[in-house]
Amino acid sequence: MTKVLLTGFEPFGTATSNPSGEIVKQISGDNIVTAILPVAYAQSAEHLLALIAEHNPDVVICLGQAEGRTQITPEKVAINLDDARLADNAGVLRNDVKILENGPDAYFTTLPIKEMVEAIKAKGVPASVSLSAGAFLCNHVFYVAQNKFAGTKIRSGFVHVPLMDSQAPEFPGLPTMPLDQMVTAVRAMLEVL
Repeated sequence: MTKVLLTGFEPFGTATSNPSGEIVKQISGDNIVTAILPVAYAQSAEHLLALIAEHNPDVVICLGQAEGRTQITPEKVAINLDDARLADNAGVLRNDVKILENGPDAYFTTLPIKEMVEAIKAKGVPASVSLSAGAFLCNHVFYVAQNKFAGTKIRSGFVHVPLMDSQAPEFPGLPTMPLDQMVTAVRAMLEVL
């Protein structure tokens, strides 16, 4: 049986919630390990690697919030770069910093993201492949996971989700999606695996 590690993030900055963390709280199963990562560069990577060492998963899927997106977007590529306009929750601001000094410039996901997008769409939820995970915490944990599993048979990757409806007052004018739709999308992705 395939063991899946599914992670989300805690709320970032002044936000009161994070859809990735809320989704993770609603997913369960005998072969699914879930966790919420801190929105802090060093701590998120350490926590993710510790979870991998403890649970020895066959698949790792990290989820994160992407303000402004209207779809569930599995990411194609992780880049070796931390470069953000905002500090993380620990107050760390990184501009033009390599995640791994001698690491490759990029890694591709090893998840079957095109099949995952089709499975999500089949459930009536908008989805598409994304070619940019940004250069903040989402890309950071994506790159760390891909580096950890490079050359192995462990499949891993990252999926961005929109803001959820309950966040509309905190993010006026930005698109949202109902949480239950996002949970349906993540379950559809897990079925593909």
